[in-house]
Amino acid sequence: MKKYLSKGFTLVELLIVIALLGIIATIVITAINPIEQANRAGDAGKKADASAMVSAINRYSVSHGFYPWNDASCAANGSAQCPATSDLVFPFITANDPSVGVCGAAGAACKTSANQGALVAALELQAQFTNKSWVGAAVPADAKLVVGKAAGTASPVFVCWVPKSTSNRQALIASQATGNKMVDTTAAFTAAGVPAPSLVCTTPNDANWTSGKCDECEPE
Repeated sequence: MKKYLSKGFTLVELLIVIALLGIIATIVITAINPIEQANRAGDAGKKADASAMVSAINRYSVSHGFYPWNDASCAANGSAQCPATSDLVFPFITANDPSVGVCGAAGAACKTSANQGALVAALELQAQFTNKSWVGAAVPADAKLVVGKAAGTASPVFVCWVPKSTSNRQALIASQATGNKMVDTTAAFTAAGVPAPSLVCTTPNDANWTSGKCDECEPE
């Protein structure tokens, strides 16, 4: 009676298979790039939040006749940035400042229901906005939303942020050649009442991305 012996994989064959699996996994991870995907999702969230805030501020202005930072409660809530009238410039300031209307108090206190800002109290924004990642006591400069408006009642409100994803940064860099969408929120508004254009960020890893000199805004 003949015996048939089953032949298994040799050590060399197993090592080759493991190496091939490793190469395939590396290719897949590189193609997916989870960090870039997370950054793109974060940028999309900021863009949506910015758009919602621009609409809410404009609706508030129409229904009240002034902006949240012109309201008497602005200084009472703890903000020093409270123009008396809508004709004055509102320099770019972090969106969780009480003058903007999301928060009724600065820092960590903003996240409590007792400290809702004018926009939330007027039901122009949902209360959940106080739980956004850009709200709080220790938010990095490049993770914030900033709000600003040039002088004059006809000037539009802008909400801006620093894009995190490489693809979005590259898009802003490319826009410098045709209708620059990259702005400097640390500079004064132009005579046309729009944020000053920026040309200082030329690569996705430029250090200026963290300084407010290379932002994206709503409206564009």
